[in-house]
Amino acid sequence: MRQHPIGRVHVVGAGPIGLFLAALLQTVPGQRVRLYEKRREYSRTRMVSLAPYLLAPSIDSYQADEFDGQNVAAIFEPEELETRLAYRRAIEPDLRALLEAWTQGFVPLNTIERALSELIDQRGGTAVERVDGALDVDGALAALEPGDVLVDCTGTRSLFRDQLVPGDDPQRNTLRFRMEHALVVTFLYSQHYECNEFCKYYKNAENPEYKFIPAVHRTYYDGDVSHVTGIVTITEDEFGQMPSTFDGAWLREHFPRIAESMDRFIDKVIAETHGELVGDLDITRIPLDVYRARHATGTLGDAPVFLLGDSAIGSPYFQSISLGLECAFFLAGHLANRAMSVPEVADRYEAFMYRQWLRVYMRTQLIKHNKDLLASVGDTMDLLSHLHVY
Repeated sequence: MRQHPIGRVHVVGAGPIGLFLAALLQTVPGQRVRLYEKRREYSRTRMVSLAPYLLAPSIDSYQADEFDGQNVAAIFEPEELETRLAYRRAIEPDLRALLEAWTQGFVPLNTIERALSELIDQRGGTAVERVDGALDVDGALAALEPGDVLVDCTGTRSLFRDQLVPGDDPQRNTLRFRMEHALVVTFLYSQHYECNEFCKYYKNAENPEYKFIPAVHRTYYDGDVSHVTGIVTITEDEFGQMPSTFDGAWLREHFPRIAESMDRFIDKVIAETHGELVGDLDITRIPLDVYRARHATGTLGDAPVFLLGDSAIGSPYFQSISLGLECAFFLAGHLANRAMSVPEVADRYEAFMYRQWLRVYMRTQLIKHNKDLLASVGDTMDLLSHLHVY
């Protein structure tokens, strides 16, 4: 089989996924990488928690997740999982040390970005060329030479996703399902706070219309201060009347019924743990969509294009950064395998990403269904309307 040439890999987008892919490819003998980044000021401070499966040593440990493990076993063949685990075992010690630290708990997103950026620079050498400044489609294609590969890591509003399929529809390569409209509410609390499904139900028992659903595994502790994040489902009409971001004072003035449900939940937390809010609520209104690229690979000009991270797949109910890092493992390992032609790499990556989509979609639907069930507890007829038994 013809070996693919060692062309340059153009990584467009230097968020955590783009930086991680560049760091993986940086140590591949003879591989050159050009990393395009709009800015090196890493300002995103939201907390993320990386999945333990990123460093799983065996198939059993990879499938340990209570909800995700069975999906993985049903979708992926053991031989494929072993190949992916082999790629992880080959990771360089300096990059592995970072992953091991990040999977122990919560970490600010910009901490991950800065650490990966510094690692690339500290390694030195000429394998990774960093190009600052915004890039458009035409500029990216003009920089490509024969044998080069382009990887789109530009996120939810992907630069290249809908360019891969010709046509007039601006969303021609994007398959999107709207799950709901919601407010993402974050607040700081002065005591150590944890929430489980019982907490979610009992603290919302007096909220018949709007229920605040905090994420079970998204509470971060900084000393005695807890960072709590959750969502409140709203209507499309309410969504249209709200700005993109606002605080609790704005919510209380314009949507007092939603604010009352939030305050009722928080008051119950305070009554149990005797803490207090630190500052005000930080609120963002977003449409919760699960989406994928119908084609995660393609060709622009004569160059193979791969979509990675949120450019390819996104889900509203869990952090997709772990999925993006895992897909980077897969893509980097295949690009480094000179025994495979680029078309074969593309075929394998396309099949892999479709199975990842099945995994994401199944988990997203399960979470949404369980959320609907939780909101119906206490209303027998509404609860039964959400059940499909046999």
